[in-house]
Amino acid sequence: MEKESNRKEDIEMDSKGIYNNREIQYAAKGEPDYPKRLLHIPSPPKGIYYIGKLPREEVPSVAMIGARVCSEYGRMVAKTFGEYLAQNGIQIISGMARGIDSIGQKGALDAGGQSFGVLGSGVDICYPKENLPLYKQLKKMGGVLSEFAPKMPPKANHFPARNRIISGLSDLVLVIEAKEKSGTFITVDMALEQGKDVAVIPGRISDPFSKGCNELLKQGAYVATSPEDILDILSFTLDRRIKPYQKIKPYQMKEKTQYLLENKENMVYSCLGFYSKNLDDISNEVSMPVSEVLSILIKLELKGYIREIAKNNYVVNTENN
Repeated sequence: MEKESNRKEDIEMDSKGIYNNREIQYAAKGEPDYPKRLLHIPSPPKGIYYIGKLPREEVPSVAMIGARVCSEYGRMVAKTFGEYLAQNGIQIISGMARGIDSIGQKGALDAGGQSFGVLGSGVDICYPKENLPLYKQLKKMGGVLSEFAPKMPPKANHFPARNRIISGLSDLVLVIEAKEKSGTFITVDMALEQGKDVAVIPGRISDPFSKGCNELLKQGAYVATSPEDILDILSFTLDRRIKPYQKIKPYQMKEKTQYLLENKENMVYSCLGFYSKNLDDISNEVSMPVSEVLSILIKLELKGYIREIAKNNYVVNTENN
């Protein structure tokens, strides 16, 4: 069995001649540059090797995944969504695989946005080789990252582990095309286990490339028929462009409504923003029983201050502000 290094002092030895020119960097768990999103997933990696940059914590991110062998329609959708989301400040996370993954990432980069490729090999290995132009583009305009040490070749058992990082770095997982028994479901299952939302592009019932997508819709995934739907699911306002790296401060959107609310209502309302928050999380944050918080949320919704975008998941109603 090949020994993998996760120690910072071992990187230079593992990737001699590459790390010396500072192309490969390493973020160990517990260090400031380690991706915070990964701290909240089961079995977070001990460290991340990367070239370029790591996804920014304050910037929304969407994982675009789907079939390696895809239809022309799927290619068009992946390109369109990748471009639009990148233009609206969304980071695109994927695995640099053939098909939907790489098309969506290329669309994002060509639109001037940022994308990050999570690899099932060392970051110094481009796999598949046909994606070398994309690999080079990612290193310049975003980043490539992996928990596997440099020089580690891709292996079949690496990819499920890789997929948990793809979903872990994302706020939302978007499935564009998937057959009935697609490997895409591994990432979807991991996303759900991590508490992430899943959105799906619907397809014709007779289309084999869409059978997996349609099955996910039956199981309760969000339906996305336009890139704007993704922004809506991410709970952003649609009447303004989303600026990258900018997070709206709570007082900017709540200042004129908070003085109208009672003390406990104000406490609950202050927890909410553009991102959806679950009832249990709100209850923990305000240290109030779930039943009491639910009653307050219902009142706030009736007053028009918040919206329930999924069962027990709430956001601020920006139309009221």
